[in-house]
Amino acid sequence: MSDSQGPHQDPRHNIAWRTAQQWQQRARQSRGGGLLDSLKMLLAWLLFGAMMIVALVLGLFFLLLGWALMPLLRYRLKKRIEQMRADQAEDAGGGFHYRETRYRETQGADGSYREQQVLEGDYEVREDERPGSERDAPR
Repeated sequence: MSDSQGPHQDPRHNIAWRTAQQWQQRARQSRGGGLLDSLKMLLAWLLFGAMMIVALVLGLFFLLLGWALMPLLRYRLKKRIEQMRADQAEDAGGGFHYRETRYRETQGADGSYREQQVLEGDYEVREDERPGSERDAPR
């Protein structure tokens, strides 16, 4: 090297170059184990492979279990929806039908809060069509 480049161009003054040299020295020192290090590495890879196989088997088992339980879940949901429809039909047959119930807090005159139940939805008032009701009675 020529002196015109200055001390900043010398690779020995470069911190990255010095760090790489230190890593190389550490790698040379740690290679001394030989057969024992090779066996440790082989054992680590075998253990890792065994854990991967166990995880794969468990994953497949839970996937198949989920697929097997899917018809049961569909059956239960279907029954629940049918029950909800039957309940709504009973509500509609009783003279009114509501979609949801909400709770609202209101402040009373004394400053206390009360919770009121508010029924929101479509309401329908029907005449009583049973025989003997007031509508069918002679006047």
